[in-house]
Amino acid sequence: MPQFMDVHHGMKGITADQLKEAHEADLAVEKDEGVHFERAWADPDSGNVYCLSEAPSAEAVKRVHERTGHPADEIHQVPLSIW
Repeated sequence: MPQFMDVHHGMKGITADQLKEAHEADLAVEKDEGVHFERAWADPDSGNVYCLSEAPSAEAVKRVHERTGHPADEIHQVPLSIW
């Protein structure tokens, strides 16, 4: 399944608890769209939040984030990665 990295802007000052809450909201509805959110990162100083997921499409990722109240500003397919 394709991987996607999405980016949220404007979340300056986000705390670890707020990031966890947002991630858990995504996890609660991800199956409805066939998405699996693997991990999330945040930079409270810049306000950028990044989420890595496996999903059938960028549109599926977009729908999950819209449903949970924190729409993504950017969604990028990750065609190549190394671990």
